Amino acid sequence: MNFRTRSREEPEINLIPFIDVLLVVLIFLMLSTTYSKFTELQLRLPVADADAQRDYPREVVVGVGSDGRYSVNKQPVAGRSADVLSIALTDAAKAGKDSVVIVSADATAPHQSVITVLEAARRSGLNQITFAAQSTAQAAAH
Repeated sequence: MNFRTRSREEPEINLIPFIDVLLVVLIFLMLSTTYSKFTELQLRLPVADADAQRDYPREVVVGVGSDGRYSVNKQPVAGRSADVLSIALTDAAKAGKDSVVIVSADATAPHQSVITVLEAARRSGLNQITFAAQSTAQAAAH
């Protein structure tokens, strides 16, 4: 019987090829990845194929300009708050609570301006709201 302890050699792991492979993968990922910023999205809103706008006495057309100014039935509204716009909507709603609010916003209008119109309509008790859009043919002409 042989009771001598054998000297064991520690296994040696060569890390250099592993590091080389990782560097190649890292360089590949850096070159193939595209970095895009979501804040730089270019959007053009809104365009839809719809019938021509009709003039009904129940309709209250609210225009929202690109700078956030409002007009109700083509009459400019002094001020940009929801309270002032709510008063203007109440005055323009000839059919009372059955009036339909049509939001005709510029494509570059701030979203907050449109939300302010929705809030003013809610305060006025006008629950029927729709959005106007131009047809694709009209959008191409502009």
